[in-house]
Amino acid sequence: MDYSINIKKGLGDITFGMPVEDVVARLGEAEEVECMENAADETTTILHYDDGAITLFFEGENPMLECIDLSEEDATLFGEKIFDLGEKEIVQLMVKNGYYEQDADEEAWGERRISFGEGNIDFFFEDDELLAVVYGS
Repeated sequence: MDYSINIKKGLGDITFGMPVEDVVARLGEAEEVECMENAADETTTILHYDDGAITLFFEGENPMLECIDLSEEDATLFGEKIFDLGEKEIVQLMVKNGYYEQDADEEAWGERRISFGEGNIDFFFEDDELLAVVYGS
């Protein structure tokens, strides 16, 4: 599989806006499937692949891919193996590629989050080690 992170577009040839059926046709059956309803009675379908290294979130009446949570060590961003980089290197990579606005926060559970709102992408760190990348359309 192609683990190229394409900001606001998807992962490899998996693109935001794809229906569940199209993603399953490309990736195969998920190892785990969850369905959650929110207060507005909208359903979120969640597919987990590769022991949770890839989690895909689908929203809407006809569920379409809206968000990806990625912890796959072979993932790349702008041609760089992102999980080999520390926080400063990732910030530099984002800035080098035109994403300047950033926000940092310490999460209640102890992870540090660096967000780039214009790219709709969050990086989660623990002790300068990248744990996950969460991004959407």
